[in-house]
Amino acid sequence: MVPEARADRPPAAEPQIPSRPAGHRSARLPRDERRAQLLAAAQEVFVANGYHGAAMDEIAETAHVSKPVLYQHFPSKRELYLALLESHLTSLTELMLGALNSTSDNDERVQAVMRAYFHFIANDDQAHRLVFESDLINDPDVSSRLETFNRTFADAIARVIAEDTKLPHLEAELLGRGLAGMAQVSARYWLETDGNLDLNVASDLIYRLAWRGISRFPKES
Repeated sequence: MVPEARADRPPAAEPQIPSRPAGHRSARLPRDERRAQLLAAAQEVFVANGYHGAAMDEIAETAHVSKPVLYQHFPSKRELYLALLESHLTSLTELMLGALNSTSDNDERVQAVMRAYFHFIANDDQAHRLVFESDLINDPDVSSRLETFNRTFADAIARVIAEDTKLPHLEAELLGRGLAGMAQVSARYWLETDGNLDLNVASDLIYRLAWRGISRFPKES
């Protein structure tokens, strides 16, 4: 649509913006702080409206900055969305690997991973919607970033399985993908229960299901 296209790229010539009262002017911030502010505003708008329903005008207004300031940091809505997605996937990767490496006891590892995934899904910032419910899922840059996360997480699980069992690496990779998928799908379904099932009860149910399966594979002698 024409209005969307205009919102997604900077105008050829930005009109002179009249001075606003000092109380309404966005304070000058260091670049990193400004970027974080813009990403927070963008997340609010993207979560509320989806990618296609969001407009750079609204993101700038939510951040209390002018559009030229927004475009100085992010030349387009797509680049802003990708930066936000990358930030959340980096955080989620660190969260999952941290849980996986938090102990050498495999039973506790599975429990920690499932609990961490459920807590990410339950977070009030609704980052999971940008990660798993993107309306840009078929965009090559979005799908490649999601695949990088899925592969990194599943490979980390597979390495633990391969080291601890007699399974060849390819079979361990398949199990890693299966466990990662179990965490993601079950946690997203739990969210649909609207609090009728306690988070810790839900994550422990999935942990017990996963552990009772994976623990039966033969150990290295």
